[in-house]
Amino acid sequence: MAMLARGCLRLLEWPYTAAVRVRNWRYDTGRAAISKVGVPVVSVGNITLGGTGKTPAVEWLVRWFAERGLRVALVSRGYGAAAGEANDESLELAQKLPGVPHVLDADRVRGARRAIAEFDCQLIVLDDAFQHRRIHRDLDIVLIDALEPLGFGHVFPRGTLREPLAGWQRAQVAILTRSDLVDASQRAEIRSHFARYAPAATWVEATYPPRALASADCQERNTAELTGRRVAAFCGIGNPAAFRHSLVQCGYHVVAMRELPDHFSYPAGEVAALAKWVDSLEVSSAICTSKDLVKIGSRWPGNTPLRALESRLQIVAGQGELEACLQRMVDQARGG
Repeated sequence: MAMLARGCLRLLEWPYTAAVRVRNWRYDTGRAAISKVGVPVVSVGNITLGGTGKTPAVEWLVRWFAERGLRVALVSRGYGAAAGEANDESLELAQKLPGVPHVLDADRVRGARRAIAEFDCQLIVLDDAFQHRRIHRDLDIVLIDALEPLGFGHVFPRGTLREPLAGWQRAQVAILTRSDLVDASQRAEIRSHFARYAPAATWVEATYPPRALASADCQERNTAELTGRRVAAFCGIGNPAAFRHSLVQCGYHVVAMRELPDHFSYPAGEVAALAKWVDSLEVSSAICTSKDLVKIGSRWPGNTPLRALESRLQIVAGQGELEACLQRMVDQARGG
């Protein structure tokens, strides 16, 4: 039965891979047009499905550019959002980056031009756009999840690759996320594999240390408040294993955890059911991620408090080289 399933997935993988290869070939050879928008564009994306830590990386980059006085705008597709509404990533980024315009548009070229026209931005950060070839980017950053760097070696649906690994050759910067969750030899192996495709790219390693516990009203508490105490956890993200690791890293006693689908919308009935489940466990707190909390907001009906474990990207290797790449974008935005 397992062999039959693998055979079916292989049959489905081939046409998808062929379509992706043809699409990339058209852009690589100039048969498909790539549009410039008039300001530097920095793209952040990945080559695998699921969570690689893009939202904290985007937040880090926007803060870095804003601290140097640039007017930055975010442009993203708005995946998972209903028409005219914000998705979970944009809600989270709006909370963490107040005042930074964020345009959601499946047509990233149109979205970027709108950001320039409406907000007079000097630089665009594209969220989740490594495969969006139609817009010219001045810096292409690809994130690689240390826990699942190669997408099981196969393109979707047989594996979790969005495109063949040869797509890495387009990247000028690679950031190995959650690098602390693997040992030095594994990091070296991942780096060596990436270098086969992009030997000249800048290599960066990053972690996501827990920073604070946040509530729906944006009040923050020290993560140590729950160390050693019983908690219940849930999440609707692409990489629940990384969230579980963060809880353990904080020293929490996780008595139960529910993993919901990525981009889960949290309808009222499900929120009520989660609250009832948490209350039945006699725990000190329920804990989710920031991406979950922005969608639940103040609708939590339980007697047990709900907190989000906040994390922020921390560069642990290659920060100088990364900042040199980013500084070139600053100089370009200023006409230097």
